[in-house]
Amino acid sequence: MRIAVLSETDAAEPRVAAVPETVKKFKALGADVVVQSGAGLSAGVPDAEYEGAGATVAASAEDAGRDADLVLKVRRPSADEAKLLKRGTTVVAIMDPYGREAELKALAEAGLDTFAMEFMPRITRAQVMDVLSSQANLAGYRAVIDGAAEYGRSMPMMMTAAGTVPAARVFIMGVGVAGLQAIATARRLGAVVTATDVRPATKEQVESLGAKFVAVEDDEFKQAETAGGYAKEMSAEYQRKQAELVKGHIAKQDIVITTALIPGRPAPKLVSEEMVASMKPGSVLVDLAVERGGNVAGAKAGEIVTTANGAKIVGHLNVPGRLAATASALYARNLYAFLETLIDKESKTLAIKWDDELVKATNLTRDGQVVHPSFQPKGDGAASEASAVGLSKSEAAQGATKGAGAA
Repeated sequence: MRIAVLSETDAAEPRVAAVPETVKKFKALGADVVVQSGAGLSAGVPDAEYEGAGATVAASAEDAGRDADLVLKVRRPSADEAKLLKRGTTVVAIMDPYGREAELKALAEAGLDTFAMEFMPRITRAQVMDVLSSQANLAGYRAVIDGAAEYGRSMPMMMTAAGTVPAARVFIMGVGVAGLQAIATARRLGAVVTATDVRPATKEQVESLGAKFVAVEDDEFKQAETAGGYAKEMSAEYQRKQAELVKGHIAKQDIVITTALIPGRPAPKLVSEEMVASMKPGSVLVDLAVERGGNVAGAKAGEIVTTANGAKIVGHLNVPGRLAATASALYARNLYAFLETLIDKESKTLAIKWDDELVKATNLTRDGQVVHPSFQPKGDGAASEASAVGLSKSEAAQGATKGAGAA
């Protein structure tokens, strides 16, 4: 069984799909591991460390992927990469398939069996495989660090001989995995933290982390959660009332962090131009959804925008990648936990159980076809149910219980 770890071709992607720790584990399962030279450099892993863990280093993607049974990547392989792989190769990555019908078709036509790690079902068995949670956790932490770096004042209250410095006020919009970690991080830095979400269950989680919950708590709010723990779409009237409440609250904040993402759809607009204009000079908005259009009016992907009133809108791309070493380590562990279930321990070969619920939920292409029900060529598959923060009830509860917003 040959496992290939390829470099990422996107210049904005510093993460890598395997680290020496997981290479050793794959070797223990009987696999030969080949790593493309330089694949881990941006994540702080030189080729020598892979070799020390038992991997072979190949000079190019073609050399690494040749005759591979299993290919590991962070992002979906390009059409050129797909051509380097033999038909029947299994590829596991974060596939980002929504709106990418042509790319999916190319993977299918190349004869690759592909799996999207972001589609891992949110069940107890699969928690250790949940890449969305592991990466969002880091994004929430980094968002606070980035916000604090752009904010020109201190975060905690300070009592000095020259007088008292007030604590920064931080508002988190969307209490998913990223939001919970942002709350915990901002609290550790000494800020006064508030947060909002449309799901009633998040109120207790927010308060358990020492923050104040902000929301219009009417009858509709009390019913704003599906059986699966996701947010329901709220009525126009509720959205209006919530917007009025948030508008008055944002004007008083120093740092606002937005985390709302809906898989397969543009990010919902949470902060209007009017709200941005109401903020004080020097205040900061960090938009974690900027790659999907952004939650904040005026946010630009990959840029820090300074508004007319002196506020900053931070739109960094690939925020988990800004912690490349840690993000790679967690992602690699997610991958190993999943792949271990696909390997026969006795024969030491890849033995995918196609009727396994994890396999059925994540499998995109197989035997030359796009097989996932949400991405059939006819385009009539419905997007999976998801909330604005993409977090199930059990995950949110787990994050709050740990006291750090971790998934």
